[in-house]
Amino acid sequence: QVLRKSLQKGFALSAGSFLVYEAHKLISGFAEVHASFRDLCLLCFHYCFKTLVFLFITSDDAELLWRLARASRDLAQLSSTSAEEKRQLAYEALEYAKKALEKNESNFAAHKWYGICLSDVGDFEGIKTKIGNAVVIKEHFQRAIELNPKDATTIHLIGIWCYSFAEMPWYQRKIAATLFATPPTSTFQEYAARSHIKLFSCLYTADPNFYSKNLLFLGKTYLKLNNKKMALLWLSKAKEYPAHTEEDKQV
Repeated sequence: QVLRKSLQKGFALSAGSFLVYEAHKLISGFAEVHASFRDLCLLCFHYCFKTLVFLFITSDDAELLWRLARASRDLAQLSSTSAEEKRQLAYEALEYAKKALEKNESNFAAHKWYGICLSDVGDFEGIKTKIGNAVVIKEHFQRAIELNPKDATTIHLIGIWCYSFAEMPWYQRKIAATLFATPPTSTFQEYAARSHIKLFSCLYTADPNFYSKNLLFLGKTYLKLNNKKMALLWLSKAKEYPAHTEEDKQV
């Protein structure tokens, strides 16, 4: 419905022609006849994203805006994206997520992606800013869970938050102490508890292995708890997880 209202016929045709032309250039440039299907998918995603930005940027629909934030972040995560583009996309994603929240504070996904994007921006602004944003990030994750208790991804993100503060080195704790009257703290036990909540949630949805990184952090947490048997179980699952994305490969 949004596309029908927003796209005029001429614009749609020109955008479609542009996609076909770019795909043709890519295929023509390959040394081999059989082009990589994945490369074509990424190309289409990249140019469709650029086209849809013009449509969604003025939208008042939080559902569209948080998806635009997610799409910006997805582009930033690609190995082919330059360092400067990653930075630009990270800040753009944060703006889209912020706008989604302004349009609908009761949208759980807007809170989730605002927290994610705020964390990403912290990577470019230094450890002091990242720690300073930590409480805000957790508040948005918690609000997202309040609005949608069954969202396994947000529960996983709370777990990552807890793990990060449990593993925080001494010099970062000193920075946190200067920023907060009561610095954020966590324990591996807290992370383990939250991870299992997430795991049970996934079991109920018949998808216990929904995310490779969650398997990795479950294994790392059990190592910290000195439970090597369970650590081996989850780390093995992480190792055997099909690597569909760049992040899966890193895991």
